[in-house]
Amino acid sequence: MNIQGKTVLVTGASRGIGRAIALELAKHGAKRLLLLARDHQRLGDSAKEVEALGAESIILPLDLSRPVEVNIAIAQTWRDYGPIHLLVNCAGIAHQTPFLQSRLAHVQEEIGVNLVGMYTLTHLIARRMVAQRQGTIVNVSSLMGKVAAPTMATYSATKFAIVGFTQALRSELAGHNIRVVALLPSLTDTDMTRNLIWFRWVIPTTPQRVAQALITGLQKDSPEILVGWQSHLAVWANRIAPRLLEKVLRLAAPLPETRLRFYSKLR
Repeated sequence: MNIQGKTVLVTGASRGIGRAIALELAKHGAKRLLLLARDHQRLGDSAKEVEALGAESIILPLDLSRPVEVNIAIAQTWRDYGPIHLLVNCAGIAHQTPFLQSRLAHVQEEIGVNLVGMYTLTHLIARRMVAQRQGTIVNVSSLMGKVAAPTMATYSATKFAIVGFTQALRSELAGHNIRVVALLPSLTDTDMTRNLIWFRWVIPTTPQRVAQALITGLQKDSPEILVGWQSHLAVWANRIAPRLLEKVLRLAAPLPETRLRFYSKLR
């Protein structure tokens, strides 16, 4: 995909990977960045950085769990700024706790943001892309969308679902000249992951490296973009020796069960 001169909508653009992707797209010549997130102030900060790189920025302070508001805002944005050529679904949240101590409210929140919010926006944008017979959709999953992790059951489930959702859309929308891509970062050092207890032996990557990998993958027309050697190793190991990988993951789990139970109560 040639990013030069394109209009791009990035969700989760107020921080972390979403913000880094917006900045990287601006560096590579995107004309206009539509920045969507719930935090108005942080969106404003991201917009200033985008504009400093020479791209136009429009902030969309929206909650993806409110479909009526999102529908109205997207219709107005499309009318005022023209067609969106690239959608990057990056908004996501994670709650870390053993499954037996998990809370339904947290489970519903993860599913609501990571899946239902993504579905809502993608449905609105994809229908318009079909009408113009042009567009690219990037869904940000995770390495946990290929290899599930203890203490992250619901998060892993949503990320597996994003991979399946992406594969289905890729087939459905190909005839309309729309590409659908999955981006799968490994552990990334962001505000969200700093609130988690990291697995042993995992070396975190940076949001900037994830953003750079996305640009490279888009230029190569890759259907799935794994980020970092650890991701490739884990996916390979899961195919060749899944039981061995499960044992490694249990050993790498961040805390013994008793401490995890204590940690979950603190949350």
